[in-house]
Amino acid sequence: MAHQPLIRTRQKEKTINGISTQVVCTEFSNYVFIVLTQYGKIGTLVSITPDSRSSDISTPMFTTKVLLGKDEALTHVIAKNVATFVSQEAGNRPVLLGLALKDPSAENLKILKDLIKSCQVW
Repeated sequence: MAHQPLIRTRQKEKTINGISTQVVCTEFSNYVFIVLTQYGKIGTLVSITPDSRSSDISTPMFTTKVLLGKDEALTHVIAKNVATFVSQEAGNRPVLLGLALKDPSAENLKILKDLIKSCQVW
């Protein structure tokens, strides 16, 4: 039987609009941890959790909470956009997202999502 690591981690790097962007995805038993950075630091730490109080199961709701760093509206928008699909694909597990972006533009969200998908550990 092959040895399976207790904690699975993958990382990728890609240049987006001339800015080196790194992503590290780590799967724990009860959550997924993602670091998305253009500074080489964890940055703002955001918790994204599925909301179990939603009455319509076909439309999942997510709650975001900034645990460390600046609590700005744009941070919540980016966190929901780049990480909710991870929670859904990982069986509605919560996601911890470290976010440190120089260019948080809407045009880059799809590229950032694809970069996270290329690092999938869940």
